[in-house]
Amino acid sequence: MKKNLLFSFGSAVALCLISAPGYSQTGTLSISTDSKTVISKHIYGQFAEHLGHGIYGGFWVDKTLPVKKQDRIRLDVVEALKKIKIPNLRWPGGCFADEYHWRDGIGPSALRPRMVNTNWGGTTEDNSFGTHEFLELCELLKCEPYIAGNVGSGTVEEMSKWIEYLNSNSSSTVVKERIKNGHPAPYKVTLWGVGNESWGCGGVMTPEYYTDLYKRYAAFAKDYPDAPLQKIAAGANAYDYRWTEVCMKNIPIGMMSGLSLHYYTIPTGNWYNKGSATMFDEKEYFGTMVSCLKMEDIVTKHSAIMDKYDPEKKVALVVDEWGVWTDVEPGTNPGFLFQQNSLRDALIAGTTLNIFNNHSDRVRMAALAQTINVLQSLILTDKEKMLLTPTYHVFDMYKVHQDAKYLPIKLDVPDYELDGKKIKAVNVSASQDAKGKVHISFVNLDLHNAITITTELKDIEWNTFSGQILTSANITDINTFKAPNKLHLAPFSGAKKDGDKLAVTLPAKSVVTLELN
Repeated sequence: MKKNLLFSFGSAVALCLISAPGYSQTGTLSISTDSKTVISKHIYGQFAEHLGHGIYGGFWVDKTLPVKKQDRIRLDVVEALKKIKIPNLRWPGGCFADEYHWRDGIGPSALRPRMVNTNWGGTTEDNSFGTHEFLELCELLKCEPYIAGNVGSGTVEEMSKWIEYLNSNSSSTVVKERIKNGHPAPYKVTLWGVGNESWGCGGVMTPEYYTDLYKRYAAFAKDYPDAPLQKIAAGANAYDYRWTEVCMKNIPIGMMSGLSLHYYTIPTGNWYNKGSATMFDEKEYFGTMVSCLKMEDIVTKHSAIMDKYDPEKKVALVVDEWGVWTDVEPGTNPGFLFQQNSLRDALIAGTTLNIFNNHSDRVRMAALAQTINVLQSLILTDKEKMLLTPTYHVFDMYKVHQDAKYLPIKLDVPDYELDGKKIKAVNVSASQDAKGKVHISFVNLDLHNAITITTELKDIEWNTFSGQILTSANITDINTFKAPNKLHLAPFSGAKKDGDKLAVTLPAKSVVTLELN
């Protein structure tokens, strides 16, 4: 496939799905301060797999590309991600993690062996982006590295030595190798995934087999000075509640810090014909949001199982793959999972983050799939060009919730109805930061109707407020390299103080975040 075909979406004509004239509906919201829960910043994590142009051509670019770089790390991408304060970055996969052997990605780049990425497109990789390059990227991003170890095709010793290589300050042979490769001080990487999707591409294991294997790997994943490991077990796919049950029953609570969960929003509900990222009607949009909202039920049910074995909530539910998954853009490599990003994606992002915020007692870490050029991306690139997607702008708005106090809510809103089916038209989450500022994030899923929410803030003093909004004329609207700012954050003027209450009028198909002082 010719490289220039990868970005053929720029000339694609999106289906115009313009809101019909609607009317303003009403709802109520009550926000309380009765909470000791903190919304972990790690809920806002990201994922970078060796897949398509996520690493090569995304973060890691050709030396001749006319953009600002450090080594081959693209710095405009780094600056954009620093702005939204990404807290962690998961790497090298994904399915790729269970065929990746870390020793192939250290030492002089010219001497590193080449490998075939059998999971994603059958491409040959030169391993020029390896462990040191990833950790350099994390240092530039000022985020924590989250490394997924190879359980599928690796060994206990391989993962154990990787941890020693990165974290030990001893004079062992493997540490001397790290020093020779240019990093005398330990990296002190604490976030480690023990395998990925072990029920599927990570080994097609039963939960009983995986939990026994996990305990072997975890037993030899050692803590080193100032680097206590947080080990995250490979958890369930979507509705596989038995997998969670077996993991919680068989793995001692003290042996894991987190249990992962993967769930993707599929617009059509059909893995083999997922639907277009840009060409969809209201029926498919509605079905997409039904699929997205299932995250609430999935998180609730997995959390309830975890509560049986871990009532003190010591083990985090780590949703380290989530997002909308559509068919690839026409003319692109089907193994590269490249898709555009519309206003619909922004509503999915805001809704999902609201769900995570509202379950932050158990959901304490997550990772959007994926950061650049893959699935529900924050950033798209084409050679020297770069654009920020609608999803990026939601993360920019929502960064105010990171490490803030969770505020419980009670919400009563109208339904959004289509063809006899109903979903709640609005979802919300709220928090209070260390300075006492309250932030409220709203998503209006209704394509046609503005909705006015009257909000009561119990025991919260406030006098002034400001806000931001993301919306557009059409739910299918996208940013392109020719029009990279079609969707962008704008000041929000739809709120007013009504006595001791706050009245907020949310336009149809919008994401809004308010700050109250």
